Order: sequence, then structure tokens, then C-alpha cells
Amino acid sequence: MKPTDISSPDYHHKVVDCQYACPAHTPVPEYIRLIHQQRYGDAYMVNWESNVFPGVLGRVCDRPCETACRRGRIDEEPVAICRLKRVAADMTEQQQILSQLPAIPELKNGKTVALVGAGPASLTVARDLMPLGYSIHLYDEQLKAGGMMRSQIPSFRLPMSVLDDELGYILDMGVDTFFGNKVDSLKGLLDKNYDAIVVGTGAPRGRDLAKLDGRKEGDDNIHIGIEWLSSIAFDHTDSVGKRVLVLGGGNTAMDCCRSARRLGGEDVKIVVRSPYADMKASPWEKEDAMHEDIPIFDNHSPKEFVCDNGKLVGMNFEKVDAVYDENGKRSLIPTGEIVYFECDDVIIAVGQENVFPWIEKDVGIEFGQWDMPVVDKVTYQSTLDKVFFAGDAAFGPENIITAVAQAHQAAISIDLMLAGKDLHRERPDPTVNLVSQKMGVHEWSYSSSVANDSRYVVPIEDKEKSLANRFVEVELGYSLEDAVQETQRCLNCDVQTVFYGDRCIECDSCMDVCPTDCISFVELTEEADLRQRLSAPATNLAQDLYISDVLPTKRAMVKDEDVCLHCGLCAERCPTTAWDMQKFLFKDSKAGGSCR
Repeated sequence: MKPTDISSPDYHHKVVDCQYACPAHTPVPEYIRLIHQQRYGDAYMVNWESNVFPGVLGRVCDRPCETACRRGRIDEEPVAICRLKRVAADMTEQQQILSQLPAIPELKNGKTVALVGAGPASLTVARDLMPLGYSIHLYDEQLKAGGMMRSQIPSFRLPMSVLDDELGYILDMGVDTFFGNKVDSLKGLLDKNYDAIVVGTGAPRGRDLAKLDGRKEGDDNIHIGIEWLSSIAFDHTDSVGKRVLVLGGGNTAMDCCRSARRLGGEDVKIVVRSPYADMKASPWEKEDAMHEDIPIFDNHSPKEFVCDNGKLVGMNFEKVDAVYDENGKRSLIPTGEIVYFECDDVIIAVGQENVFPWIEKDVGIEFGQWDMPVVDKVTYQSTLDKVFFAGDAAFGPENIITAVAQAHQAAISIDLMLAGKDLHRERPDPTVNLVSQKMGVHEWSYSSSVANDSRYVVPIEDKEKSLANRFVEVELGYSLEDAVQETQRCLNCDVQTVFYGDRCIECDSCMDVCPTDCISFVELTEEADLRQRLSAPATNLAQDLYISDVLPTKRAMVKDEDVCLHCGLCAERCPTTAWDMQKFLFKDSKAGGSCR
């Protein structure tokens, strides 16, 4: 193996597991330290720059950062990254945020961009382009912005006041809004001569079980999950039967069953084809549902809707066994056992899909598999140069943070295109910084002490009170004391261990002091062999090895990045300062005003 090129920005970025896993690459350890210092406004703006909706995402994000969190490798639970984001949002005064928002130029650059759909993707594009002098026209058939954040996330998880505040920071930049205005023709929009168009319409159609017997007969009491949630959000639905079956195992199903409990459902069940462990819902969403007395019946495949005199009275399910082949591919094998559940209403939440009936087939946009538009995965440009797709509309249903990340890239592409630049070769690079934290022989400008505490539990509202009112937020958020304690569980993974081989005397002190045996001094061989010959075998192939130049003894320093705790003990112990702790800051690229 060859020495590691740590000058590449991707190397240290990958080591900051939480930030690397975040689609928008939010600098997680940076804002956690700011919260610890009680600099909540600064922590909020660090988030706002990359993920746009800190107050929203601090409540409802899918948390890919926590799955990747290094703390989760040494404890049972990762750092509560998502809920700490909420602390930054809840503790920051609105006026402090407004004072730090980018200025909007009075003199525009003469370019106008149309955004179709007022969800997270379109709003992110608006946020990125408005400070650069663009005029933005935002279209949505609803009377308020927010898209799925408003229509599909219940108020007991995301209060509308939080959503409205964060939407306002963008809309008040001067976005021209056309709410209650459904775009039913792309040709019509093209005829308005916009310089660019962004389609951010999400995945607006919920999947049905139309082929099951009894579906038509019981239609009055069978609901499509996302449509049903939307009807609640816009006050069209305020009740449900006492016995409710929710079909599906994703987060939408969890929102449906918990909403049903608040609308009068007393006996609410989740019924899902897959095993419990394979359900797509986040673990905490399943826990929240069960806490509200909602049982989950897994391995039940729906067979028919049972009706009596034209009225839905129940459903039949067949139990299945999950069988996995040597590649992990799952098959559901029918057992022949039929299970009957009585019900008054059924809510189907078995997935979502895209639909573009308003895009004419002859406008120049090519559609591929599953009737999805052909979209460049780097630029988010369609086969019609001036039309871009972002969010769920681009590649199918994902989540809010992915929509935000895609929209940042779409905004860059629009800015480049309208400046006559190449959308691939002239994309701006991310900015990176690597700064030593050393202040003295044994002094560092960051705290390397890490609390041994288990993850702090976020308090919740009394169950009886929250189930009585769908507008009562269930999670109460951390107290300031608990928030500060939770920040101390962070391992500061962005403070990197940097090795200077020309200073090393090969005393092996760093090996001796390392608590995880992640440092070795060995002769270099092929990777497979080298990984097995380290002080502790490096078995996680997804994580790189940090390899120095060959030292005078013909050995090299090899560090397994997978298990390094960034504790700094190697740098503390080294008698020659061959090790240094350097803070790495990665900021992903944004639209930068190419079109002036």
C-alpha cells in the first residue's frame, strides 16, 4: 500500500462520519461545540447554511448522521445529533436569525427562475438563488408553502409555527408566490420564457391495493395514507372509526396510525408484510407508535377487504415466513394461515410514486424506467436544458435532507448554465480548512474530554394529553442542562490526527497510549494482509487506513480510522510533536453568483 494523500479534501471529510453521511454535509461536530458553548444562534446558522430547515429537521429528520456516528461504535447509542439541532433552533431568537440572513440585492441580475411545487427542494433553490440577484416565481396548488412538510407530517411531530417561521426566512427574501395555482402544463410554463424551471413536486401519489377483492366495495372507508394525512393537515378530516388498520411499515404508516389515535381511533393496528426488523420506518418511529398503544403485526400479507352489505367490516391477511438466500435477498413464503382483523377504516401506506401528467410528452423531456424523467445525477438537469428536477421528483421518494442536498446542486447548475459555463467541469469545489488546535505543550483549543454518559432521553408530553389533541407536540425537547451534557458525548471527529513522519523517532509511545489500538508501526504489504497485521485487525473495509511515508526502520505508521476516538492522547504523549490535532472544516459548494 502507498502513503495516504491527506491533502485531498475527501480524505478527512470521510473520517467525519456524521457529516459525510449527511446528504447536505452539515458540519455536525462544529455546531455541537457551539451548542456546548451556548452560542445557539451561531449553531443555528451553521445548520441553516447547509440544511436550510434546522427547526424542522431537528424534529423530523431521518438522521443518517446518527447511524454513522462514531459514538455508536463504542456505546449502544449515537450522539443525539438531530435533537441537538432542535436545541439550536428552539433557543435562537428569531431576530438574531433575521440579522444574519444574507442580504438580497435590490438590483436583480435579469434572470427569472420558476419553481414548481413549494416543498423543501424548491424552497432550497429559492434560498440559494435569491441572494445572487435572481427573481424567483414559486408555484403551488396549495394556499401555503411547505409541500409534504406541511401536508404529510402531523402537527404533533412538527408544529406549524416552527414550519412557518423557517419558510418565512425564505419567502420574505422577496420570492414571488403563486399559491393556489396548479401548474397543469409544462408547455404553458415554457411559454412564459423563464430562464430556468425547477420541478420540485415531490412524489404526490400514494400506492393503492386496487387489485384486492373488496377494494371498490369498501372504498368509502379505505384511505390512501398521504392523501389522508393531507386531508387532516388542511382540516378536511377530523375523525376516524374506532377500529383502524394501517397497512405498511414506513414512516408514513407510523404517522397515519398515530394520527388515527388522535382522531378517535381506539383499536389501531399496524399490519405489515415484512418482518419487524425489515420495516422501513425509523426505529424511533416504531417505538413512538408502540408507546401510544399501537401494536405491530408483522409478516401479514393483505389478501382481501371484507365487506358486509357494501360496508367495510374487516380484512383477511395471510401469514408469511421471511426466507433469505445467501445474498441476503428476501422472499416471503405464504404459510396458508389466514388471519382476520375487524375494522371500521383502513389506511393504506405502502409507498409513494411519482406522477407527471402535466408534462407533455413532446416538450423534449425524456422519460425512462418507471416513467421517471431522465435526470443527470450530478447537475439535476433534464434532457430539456432549462428544466431541472430536485427532491423526490428527481429520483423518487427519499426525505427532506436529501431534497435539500439535491436542490443545492440544482441551484449551482442553474447559476452555471445562465453564465454560459459547463455544468460538469466548472462546478465549484467545496471549501476545506485544516487548522492546528495546539496552543502549548499540553494545551489545545478544544476540549478532548468525552463524557461516559449514556444518551440523554428527550422528555415527552403526557400520553393522555397528547392523544387528546393532535396539535400538542409529543417531544418536549432537551432542557438546556441535558443538552449541554449530551454535547459532551460527541467525540469531536472533525479534529483530525495528523502525523509528521519527519519528526517521528519511532518510540512507539503513541501505540502504547492509544485506548483502541488503532495505531501500528509495521512494514507495508498488500491491503488485505496489512489490515490483519495491525495492533488490532482493521475489519471495516469501508473505512480507510491512514498510512505514513516509510520511516527509517523501513516501517510505516498505519492508523485504522474506523476505531480512532480522536481523543488526542497520541499527540499528548508524543515527545517530538510528530502528532498534531487539527480541526477540519468542510463546507459543501453552493451557487456562487456565476451569472452577474
